[in-house]
Amino acid sequence: MISLSTLDVSIILIFFSALLFIGFLPQLINKESVEDYVLSGRKVGLILFVVTNVSTWYGGILGVGEFTYSYGIVSWVTQGLPYYIFAIIFAIYLAPKIRNTSLLTIPDKIESVYGKQTSFISSIFIFLIVTPAPYLLMMGNIFTLIFDISFSSALLISLVVSIAYLLKGGYKSDLYTDAFQFVIMFVGFIILFVAAFINYGDFNFLQNNLPQEHLNPTGGFSHLYLLVWFLIALWTFTDPGFHQRCYAAKNVKVAKWGIIISIFFWALFDFLTTTGGLYAKAILPNLDNPVQAFPALADNILGNGLKGLFFAALFATVLSTLNSFMFLSGITFGQDLFPKISKSKKISTNNLIRIGILIASLISFVLALFFQSVIEMWYLTGSLLIPGLIFNVLGSYFEKFRVSSRTASLELILGFISSLVWYILKETQSLDESLQIIEPMLIGLTVVLFIHILDLILQKNSSKK
Repeated sequence: MISLSTLDVSIILIFFSALLFIGFLPQLINKESVEDYVLSGRKVGLILFVVTNVSTWYGGILGVGEFTYSYGIVSWVTQGLPYYIFAIIFAIYLAPKIRNTSLLTIPDKIESVYGKQTSFISSIFIFLIVTPAPYLLMMGNIFTLIFDISFSSALLISLVVSIAYLLKGGYKSDLYTDAFQFVIMFVGFIILFVAAFINYGDFNFLQNNLPQEHLNPTGGFSHLYLLVWFLIALWTFTDPGFHQRCYAAKNVKVAKWGIIISIFFWALFDFLTTTGGLYAKAILPNLDNPVQAFPALADNILGNGLKGLFFAALFATVLSTLNSFMFLSGITFGQDLFPKISKSKKISTNNLIRIGILIASLISFVLALFFQSVIEMWYLTGSLLIPGLIFNVLGSYFEKFRVSSRTASLELILGFISSLVWYILKETQSLDESLQIIEPMLIGLTVVLFIHILDLILQKNSSKK
């Protein structure tokens, strides 16, 4: 339990009041067309693009603190560096193509290339990928840490706060609240960094008070383990949020440069969070629960008022991602899943999206009650679902990389099954050490890559006849 003054609590309550006010503002002017509700009329400018792209990237802030506290700067090597690399590639090669399609979702593009069956399977995968459960779990943890309430009550409060304005305001509400939360999250973590630096010193303090492995870029992990995290960063190419923001951008230039500019802010925020996690380990080396690294550090080094600002920043960092993923889940259900299950047109697409948001809320609530590790959820989701999706998405935009519709569906299914089988074997069987280090995602990617290359070779041979 964190000790907060009346001033700190007041600041947190003011933050939530301002957030809800901003979130409900677009409802006064919002139109009911699908394009307006889902993509803000495709008129998102550079500033809004950047702030929402940056703020929605850090929902796993407690997981970042946990990783850095436990293992050191390898957190940045696995959670930061690979994403910069793939984001640059995405911005240069994919963002212009995505914006020029004028579609709504990834499954829309996959359907236009591979057909309805592949699109439907990919919709299921994406619905699972954008589950807001990890971020709901973190919101619940922060609430219970600060206020004396049950975990289930904390989850319910988090759900209400995250979806109340989305149901009517749609993407505009998401954009406006993300812009507000962008400012708060940077202010909060700058405060934490400055306080730690002033009170405890610079890099020399960290060097003298951290385990040696914490300043080792590999953190003592195997190169295969690090490779898997780099491969999980391929998530960037299949991230529905990235695609949505490109679809919503005012033009191609905004989509491309918005991502490139975002990388600068990601690097800055990564510096603040990584150093914060290192200071937490150096100052509080014996925490029982590393997930509480940032909250515990703030509780120890920040005074009244500043502590309230920092916890508002923690809420902002998580909530900006939670509401975005909640909205993406609703879109996937209303735009991509339900219309392929039912031919009924009695319910409008916007209302189906709202129903999808509520369904995603229920699923996330249940998952958050049963899963206790955010990193475990990220790792499992990425390992099982990305292998089958990655080549389908790339193939849908680059014709030379495109396989047949049947093969595309096969890749989705076998990529998932092979990764899952290997994951189960690792967890339940005593494998040889040389096999134990092979990660499930590597198995899934190997299977999918083999199928993909085989299909391309067969196509090439067929065209020569």
